[in-house]
Order: sequence, then structure tokens, then C-alpha cells
Amino acid sequence: MEKKKIKIGLIGLGTVGTGVYKTLMPYEDIEITKIGVKNINKPRNIENLDKSILTEDSYEVATDSEIDIVCELIGGVQPAFDLIKTAIKNGKHIVTANKELLAKHGEELFNYAEKYNKVVLYEAAIAGGIPLIMPIKTIMAGNKINKIEAILNGTTNYILTKMDVQGASYEDVLKEAQGLGYAETDPTGDVEGFDAAYKVTTLATIAFRKRIKLDNVYREGITKIRAQDMHAANDLGYKIKLIASATMNDDGKADVRVHPMLISKKSTLAHIDYVTNAVSLSGHPIGDITLSGPGAGEFPTASSVVGDILAIVAELGKTDYLLPMMRCRHEETAKCINIKDTMNKYYLSINAKNNKGVIGTIGRICADNDISLQSIVQRGVDEDNTANITVITELALEKNMRRAVDAFEKDKFINKVNSLIRVQV
Repeated sequence: MEKKKIKIGLIGLGTVGTGVYKTLMPYEDIEITKIGVKNINKPRNIENLDKSILTEDSYEVATDSEIDIVCELIGGVQPAFDLIKTAIKNGKHIVTANKELLAKHGEELFNYAEKYNKVVLYEAAIAGGIPLIMPIKTIMAGNKINKIEAILNGTTNYILTKMDVQGASYEDVLKEAQGLGYAETDPTGDVEGFDAAYKVTTLATIAFRKRIKLDNVYREGITKIRAQDMHAANDLGYKIKLIASATMNDDGKADVRVHPMLISKKSTLAHIDYVTNAVSLSGHPIGDITLSGPGAGEFPTASSVVGDILAIVAELGKTDYLLPMMRCRHEETAKCINIKDTMNKYYLSINAKNNKGVIGTIGRICADNDISLQSIVQRGVDEDNTANITVITELALEKNMRRAVDAFEKDKFINKVNSLIRVQV
């Protein structure tokens, strides 16, 4: 008897959708029967594509009675959310790469899927081709993970790497990245940290086994990073990276954030360059591990999507309750710490008048705000007789640091705080 083919519907045939289509073609027991697209007549990089399976009405994919699994690959909240819910209601299991939807509506989505006894898998939504979600939920299920530090956005990592290597400005490297297709025409989602914030929200939720609300995730982008900061960081033994981090303290409170950070050159993450992504996890009993690889792209992301499809295919017809370990099991929402109440080390770049006592003034303002200094260095005098001063602090309370910055900017001898960047501890 001929084995029944598993039928797949795709919503979206862009870069990732094309990679998924090409990757699935050799599988004799899987058939892509319908694909939702915006424009049927758009030229596509797929040989011998049967246009009869294309539709400009993606709801046809969501409601087709023959389809077993729907892959949502269009991104954004709407219409993706409504399409996924429609597909679930019509008996489909779901594979998605939609980090924004998961971060904003994950709880509602997973509850809806459970109501209809359907699985939602999303390996591609956090780190592209890096295997992450399934390992955490299965082979690492016996671990208590309490810390995540990750580079989750290839665009920003490419920009920061080029700034470091070339000594170029953010604006110049951004234009170059846009020309090469590494950055969007409107790069806001990447460079202001939204993309990484969506990803770390879901990653922390999985790792800590408590829901993290996106509204509680602190976010800061890379647009204020200067070539001078890159140079100073290197001199001090650091690299600057956009880091998505999450920690769970002993009281069960989470600190989840995305912001630039000075990373020690001794750290693995300091050497993750260009469009590569990496995730470092700390927990018990495993200790510290780092997974790295391509975080985006046609085939790396398709690898994760197809892996999820095959996990579902292997279970179909064998059980009435597929993949129990991969389902959402979060019963409580994590209490999160406000960034103002966190302890951090800081790098400051200060421009001041080249007067006697300026360094003493900086030290006094820090002392008045309960901040101890690890180092303070004057990095030369400009033609306008202003001094550039670099400060590294010891651990200090964020709210105290902000008060100190306000005091610096009101002081008659200090012109400007050019940069304030947190330092890896």
C-alpha cells in the first residue's frame, strides 16, 4: 500500500519560503500543495515552479481540508496571527518563523493551539539556523538555566563588526550594509533593538519556564555607538556588541534586556563577527555552553523550519497528542526587574573643558552618587581645547548612574557625555 503523503501549505514565498520549498522538494513523502503569496506573477528563484499551487488568498491555505501542516513565513502580527488561528481551527499543525508574533501574542497563540490540540513549532524564530528551542526543551530539559547572553541580530552585528574593523562611522557602515542587502531600507527594527528584543523575550520564556512580557524587556539600539567608542573599547580589552541578555535571580525575578555592551575579548561572544549569531547559556548541571551559526538567510532558516516540519511529520498518525515536550507549559508570568534597579558596570566617554580639576570633578560626582571608578583616562585634547575622558566604573546602581550623567551635563566644566555603554560583568 502506498504511504500517504503529508501535505504542506506555505504562507509566504520570500527568502525563507523559497528555501523551505527547495529543501522539501526531494522528500517523496511530503508534498507542498498550496502556497499563499502577495503576487502570483512575481519572478521567483525556483526552477519549474507549478504556479497552479500559488494563491493570492492565504486563507485558502489556512482552510484547505487536505493540508496537514501550515508554515507561516510572512512575519509581522497581522494578518499572520489571524491566518495561524484560522489554520489551527481548521485542523492544521503550525510551523512559524515569526518572532514578533510570538513575543507579542505567544500566550494567546499557544493557548488557542492547545484548545484545538495542535502543535506550534518555531525553531526558526529566534536564531535562524542555530538549533536552540528543541535542545532546550528536550536534551536540556533537566537543566535550570539562569543566564542567557546572545547576539541575535545579524544586521547590527555586521554593522558593529565593520565599524570595528574599518574604524568607520555608524552612518557610513549602515549605508554600506543597506547597499549589500544586509540592512533594510528602513533599518529601525534591527538597529533600535526591536528584532533582538522579540527574540530574547521568547528565548527567556522557554529557558526560565516562566512567561516574559515584552513590555518588561529593556531595549536600546546601536545608533549612538561611535567609531571613537570602538577604538577606546579595543584599547581597554573589549569589543562592543549588541547583546540580548536575560538572568533569573535567586528570588525568581527576571532581568531581560537588549542593549550595546562592552564584551571582554576573552569572551566567546566578542569573536562572533559579521552576520553570525550566537547564544551562550548558563545553568545547572550543564554549566556554560555557546551555540553559534547563521542567524538568518534562505537555507539556514529553512533548515530550522524543515526540522520542525519533519518533527511533526514523524508523529502524525501515531498519537493523538503530538510532541508533548515541545508544547507550552508556562503557568506563571515572571516578575521582572526594572532596568533602573539593576547593578551594572559602565563605560562613559565624556567631553570636557581642558581645565585643571576636571577629572577630580568627575570623580566627585560619581562619589556623590555612590559610584566607584575602576579607571579614568584622558584620551587627548582636541583643537578646541576640550579633553576626551574615558571612564570605567565598578558595579553601580543604574538609577545612580543616570543621576550622575544628569549632574555631568549640568556641570560648567563638562560639555557632554558622548556615550554611556554597559560593560559585561
